[in-house]
Amino acid sequence: MTDAAISFMKDFLAGGVAAAISKTAVAPIERVKLLLQVAPRRCRPEHPLFPAFEPKRATKLDFQPQFCACPAACPGKRLLLTQVQHASMQITADKQYKGIMDCVVRIPREQGFLSFWRGNLANVIRYFPTQALNFAFKDKYKQIFLGGVDKRTQFWRYFAGNLASGGAAGATSLCFVYPLDFARTRLAADVGKAGAEREFKGLGDCLVKIFKSDGLRGLYQGFNVSVQGIIIYRAAYFGIYDTAKGMLPDPKNTHILISWMIAQSVTAVAGLTSYPFDTVRRRMMMQSGRKGGKYQSRSREHRKHSWRFC
Repeated sequence: MTDAAISFMKDFLAGGVAAAISKTAVAPIERVKLLLQVAPRRCRPEHPLFPAFEPKRATKLDFQPQFCACPAACPGKRLLLTQVQHASMQITADKQYKGIMDCVVRIPREQGFLSFWRGNLANVIRYFPTQALNFAFKDKYKQIFLGGVDKRTQFWRYFAGNLASGGAAGATSLCFVYPLDFARTRLAADVGKAGAEREFKGLGDCLVKIFKSDGLRGLYQGFNVSVQGIIIYRAAYFGIYDTAKGMLPDPKNTHILISWMIAQSVTAVAGLTSYPFDTVRRRMMMQSGRKGGKYQSRSREHRKHSWRFC
């Protein structure tokens, strides 16, 4: 084995150990975020002209719009009184979390303290192939998109090439590790306390049950939206970071504070940009293994119902 290969393996393993520790440390925060993403959503605008309205419990994730005429306040328009989405069948509308603190308090009380780390094993395992594939494909795509480009004289072409190579690398690697990401979401969204209350017993049980129920397609539920999100995230992450580092006078000897500020800024921008896609894909993941579980896209429903509020 060459020195370059040994150096790569050391860096790869060191990065994996560091990622495992960091992901385990922030796993409780990640689970709270995920539970809030897949919890039911209810919206009821207050208006004195309308009586209290309680919808029947929805059994699908499909939007269940309820309209009422409002001739006095909005002539010629329909008012959406209540919209309920059920992504998680275990978290009903009457048991939904009220916010971050309510979720943090209720998780250990209802499911046990260790439940904060549900789905963390799949998340840690997912890191190794993801990073290896990302950087392997990233270099290959860089040759395709950045071949012959001078970063000093062709800045925008260099920037676009970094965006394209980062997005393509992320999308390609996602094809291989998506089932692990899917399992991590389903395990983290399982709010049963123990035994029969749990939907899945573990990582293997989750993958086997979904595969038996829906086949390989079930394990890739929400993949299309995920690809869109990962392209945006990786494009912003790799594209902006590589461009910013490449424009520094001496990238290899940059002060650690400047490198940290660049990394934090890039991570924040990439995360905020891709977050809506992340929410939609996780709610789609929750539909695998359920009869009639089907997610209608937000834009399609918006065109269909033309929702308006007073």
